[in-house]
Amino acid sequence: MRTSTERILTTHVGSMPRPQYVVDQLFAQDRDETYDQAEFDQVMQRAVLEVARKQVEAGVDVISDGEMSKISYVTYMRHRFTGFEIADVPRATPQDLDDFPAYKQRLADAGGTPVYHRPVVRGAITIKDLGPLEKDIANLLAAKEEAGAAEAFMNSASPGVVSGFQPNEYYPTKEEYLWALAEVLKVEYEKIAEAGLILQVDCPDLAMGRHILFRGVDAAEFKRAAEAQVEALNYALENVPAEQARLHLCWGNYEGPHHHDVELDEIIDIVFSAKPQAIQFEASNPRHQHEWRTWAEADIPDDKILIPGVLDTTTNFIEHPQLVAERIERFADIVGRERVIAGTDCGFGTFAGFGAIHPDIAYAKLNSMAEGARIASERLWS
Repeated sequence: MRTSTERILTTHVGSMPRPQYVVDQLFAQDRDETYDQAEFDQVMQRAVLEVARKQVEAGVDVISDGEMSKISYVTYMRHRFTGFEIADVPRATPQDLDDFPAYKQRLADAGGTPVYHRPVVRGAITIKDLGPLEKDIANLLAAKEEAGAAEAFMNSASPGVVSGFQPNEYYPTKEEYLWALAEVLKVEYEKIAEAGLILQVDCPDLAMGRHILFRGVDAAEFKRAAEAQVEALNYALENVPAEQARLHLCWGNYEGPHHHDVELDEIIDIVFSAKPQAIQFEASNPRHQHEWRTWAEADIPDDKILIPGVLDTTTNFIEHPQLVAERIERFADIVGRERVIAGTDCGFGTFAGFGAIHPDIAYAKLNSMAEGARIASERLWS
């Protein structure tokens, strides 16, 4: 993993707005409609090259494939693993939105609620097809070279987020389900790392899970579950070097009250116990911007790299580069300039076809981040 040895590097969480021609293909696949696999592959190859070029043009150093081939950051795996079936089951909802039902309904009426198939586990989880992963890796490696990017990363879901948000109707216990996922995700993680890419493990289960899946229990029970999820994650990462992995911590990429979000200081030690060297986290939205103080007061392991979100991914405001620079410098003061990479709070396209940020503005925000990183670098290396 490159570090900020001469200047502050920039990256983001992974997902980018998908063009409509990509969305059409993804929803045809998700609905099990008849579609041409060769055309699907060509579309994804084209889209990844396009999104790679746009990231580089915006000033992003460590790029991704924008998660072009995935309907969402977690439900994509039913196309890769056995045991998942489509079912009409109720979805758990965030506690903060349930506190404001009129606002929740307004979000739904405005199209703010994605509609996609939800997988349910009704059989043994094994590797079904490594082809989609191999194609994703090949597309990103080719796009990285053609776009001239310095480095690239690929997203993958954590065992905890899959087990938490995809209902289990097969395994006798939550633990057996979690570890079955760890076994197959281990293969995915290792394939990504073997290709020379940075692996980003998306872990909203460690934060967002509190006000959705564990909303009705005490903090101790939630923490025990989070610790078990990190244990399974670390097992799945046992053959991936820590310096080739980063973890994304998230409280939910939606514009809502977020007044039930678990406080960072309640979970930060659990996050530190995870193997990935870099921790990418929300640091710009109004609910978590103040938690730079928690990072400042924490006993951060010497080998950890921080990737604070310096852009809010739920608002179309384009952050001023000076503000971005201030946010970067705040964390550089905590761990040193070499251990900070500028990032985003979350993705710009968590679900295909949905997202609060207009696509053009998403890239303008990334450009502002790059300019802010330049300003911060001048100050930090002067």
